[in-house]
Amino acid sequence: MKALTILAMAAASVTLTSTASADKYSDLVAQGFRWSNTNGPYACVSKDDVRIMVNNPSDEVLLKMIEQVKAYFLTTGALVQVVEEDPHSGLSKVHVAGVTVDLWTLTKFLSRRPIKDIYGVAETPETSGLIPAAGTALDTGPTPPGEFNPTPSPGTSPLPDVSPLPGISPTPSESPTPTDSST
Repeated sequence: MKALTILAMAAASVTLTSTASADKYSDLVAQGFRWSNTNGPYACVSKDDVRIMVNNPSDEVLLKMIEQVKAYFLTTGALVQVVEEDPHSGLSKVHVAGVTVDLWTLTKFLSRRPIKDIYGVAETPETSGLIPAAGTALDTGPTPPGEFNPTPSPGTSPLPDVSPLPGISPTPSESPTPTDSST
């Protein structure tokens, strides 16, 4: 009887956990996020460039498209956000983290189900760089005395007042002016 109760509790927890994670990803899909299910230069600046890459994937075409910065690589598990879909042509316009222009790719290269990246993690907008995570700035606190401060306050020297050699001052001292002994 105990074993049956333990087994039922384990099954219930697995069901609840999988439902919770599915809800998390279904919200992302509703917002237009998709995961790449391919590796290759299949994200292009224009629809025509995608057709060229898919219909003629020769090394010559690949090299020409990359040199002209018309083709970008998609990697398995990379998260993108769909900006526009063209169901007639089977293409989707996507926003990719780190790329300043929106790109076109075949819709079949995008998955509505999470795909793990090479690190075994399903990307989210925060981890992919599509949405900046809150609190990403580092606050190291006040700079201790004698350490380098990259943003000095007015009237202070940005360099520490510590010499690497003992007995030698980093600030010039006034030397006595030579006196004329002939007078």
